[in-house]
Amino acid sequence: MSRHGKVLVAMSGGIDSTVVALMLHKQGYEVIGITMKTWDYASAGGSKKETGCCNIDSFNDARAAAVHHGFPHYILDIREEFGDFVIDNFVDEYLAGRTPNPCVMCNTHIKWRALLKRANALDCEFIATGHYAKIRPENERYVISKGIDETKDQSYVLWGLQQDLLSRTILPLGGYRKTAIRQMAHDFGYPELAKKSESYEICFVPDNDYRGFLKRNVVGLEEKVNGGDFLDKQGNVLGKHKGYPFYTIGQRKGLDIALGKPVFVTAIDPNTNAVVLGDEEDLMKKKMLVGKLNYIKHDGILDGQEATIKIRYKDAGSSGLLYKKEQNVQVDFYENAKGIAPGQSAVFYDGDDVIGGGIIQSSDTGL
Repeated sequence: MSRHGKVLVAMSGGIDSTVVALMLHKQGYEVIGITMKTWDYASAGGSKKETGCCNIDSFNDARAAAVHHGFPHYILDIREEFGDFVIDNFVDEYLAGRTPNPCVMCNTHIKWRALLKRANALDCEFIATGHYAKIRPENERYVISKGIDETKDQSYVLWGLQQDLLSRTILPLGGYRKTAIRQMAHDFGYPELAKKSESYEICFVPDNDYRGFLKRNVVGLEEKVNGGDFLDKQGNVLGKHKGYPFYTIGQRKGLDIALGKPVFVTAIDPNTNAVVLGDEEDLMKKKMLVGKLNYIKHDGILDGQEATIKIRYKDAGSSGLLYKKEQNVQVDFYENAKGIAPGQSAVFYDGDDVIGGGIIQSSDTGL
């Protein structure tokens, strides 16, 4: 009988999840490692070899660590459910002129549910991952807060996790800095892990070319959208673009249009295949509407509640007020926020604690 219980650890083969498994094993948990295969890169048609967490080398690295330390390891194939939801959502969002965040969708709807289902089958009390964030019980709820390493904090991508998932989740890395985890890898006898490069790419787009992915996976896409108009905010035609799904709000590079000054994508209209270009100041917005909400710290918000709001993963956050608006939340920023992109996640913070989050529906117009 283990001292702390039985835990299912999601092991990608990388440094963070491997250290989590070995750390919990050393602490006296009964550890079972599991590596999830979420996609098949050969079928995606990319130009590069498999990278990141979904390749054979990573599977072997995870299994080798488990075998060496004497705990079981399994590979869980979730390609079908991952593709049906995460990849379909990714494609649909770009076709709707929005900018999706597939990692959030995967965590919220696929990865944690798949882990919990297998944990139940294996009689595990807990599941654990290598995310840099914290979870604590408070007032009969489970609260996510930022990890102490601000450069690695991943609380932003966990806003969608519901209370039943959080109550079973252990996040051991929230109290450590990345440098300490690298040292632990050395101490556990895995110096090569400490040197292993980290992937920040979308797992099913390992060449980081989402435009190429869309072209390969949407039949006839280029023929349908090629040759749309670049417009200014007055509706004047500035030139031709390659198709609205290939652009995102705030984009400046890769526009292939010369107007004598830097311009940015400020709006996308899928109905007319139009991409609006403007100045940097046109990206500055004072309000936004957030839907598809999930609350963490409490079961809702107070109308007019103050919060820090992050609108992208590496965003430092902006202060503002939260207002209830039917099934949505309206955010009124104290100062203009730059590059609000519908489809991306907005996460509300009270200090280091996650109040909740949702999907950005719109900014300024119509609020």
